[in-house]
Amino acid sequence: MPRKSLLSLFLLPLLLACSDQRASFEIGGSSQHSLTLIRIQNFFWEKSASYSIVAARMPECMRRHDMGKGGASTPVEVYAPGNDAWILKQGRRMQVVETRTCEGFARLDEPPAEGMGPLQGSFEMRDGNLSFVAAAKSEAATGAPTDAGAPAPR
Repeated sequence: MPRKSLLSLFLLPLLLACSDQRASFEIGGSSQHSLTLIRIQNFFWEKSASYSIVAARMPECMRRHDMGKGGASTPVEVYAPGNDAWILKQGRRMQVVETRTCEGFARLDEPPAEGMGPLQGSFEMRDGNLSFVAAAKSEAATGAPTDAGAPAPR
């Protein structure tokens, strides 16, 4: 077998390995205050990926928190309960991170009694790329999905 063919054969797994993608939610439209989701998938055929969130409010703080493994294509929704806290919901799993000091990070067994706050958007895979998709304005303001066919409340 020619040497080039052997080299190509050994390099092929490297081309199929490890996808490291990042997307940011800029809070208040500022790159200085943001949440950045990092998604690492070792092989394209795996159904799970490792996730981390970077909370940043520059120049005061920046910190990376490990979120663990989750579905490779399951969106991560971002809710804003207030006080610079952010609830990240991926499937049934929920975690809270804060950007006041960037230190706080905890897993939640159930939604907070005071509510999750308005949906800000979600980190999603679109055309093979990780993106942050902002919630519709009315959804972000109320925290609930809109129903265009429903009559307006009185």
